[in-house]
Amino acid sequence: MANKRETHCNNQVDTFAEALATARQMQQNWLTYGVDFVNIYVEDVDGDWLETWGHDEILGNFQLDTIKEFLVSNDSVAVKVRQHLGERSLFDFAVNLDESWRISETHDRLSAVRNLLAGEVNSINTDDIRLVDLANSLLVRLEHTL
Repeated sequence: MANKRETHCNNQVDTFAEALATARQMQQNWLTYGVDFVNIYVEDVDGDWLETWGHDEILGNFQLDTIKEFLVSNDSVAVKVRQHLGERSLFDFAVNLDESWRISETHDRLSAVRNLLAGEVNSINTDDIRLVDLANSLLVRLEHTL
């Protein structure tokens, strides 16, 4: 038993020592090269990686594409959702709906979609039966679509 504990502690010490050595090397590179030390650690530092951060997740997402297609369709639920959203961004709603879809508990997912439909306006009662019905209808349609 003592051997296992000692081995585990040695592994932690080795891992810490390795991380410390890496940090010291990075600090030395910073002192040597100044701000240009970033070129050593970041690929394509002059590219547009900062402006396109997260686009891969949004642009290559089949589920999000399907949700967007549904929301602009002539489906009666999609039409009601668009009417309910009014001037709010349909794309932002689709992205948030995609995130909500990843919630595993059905009740929690319904609550998230209901809150999404309610938006940031505090005057909308999230327990309003019409809002709950719309959220439920939307979830049912998306289950069939996705």
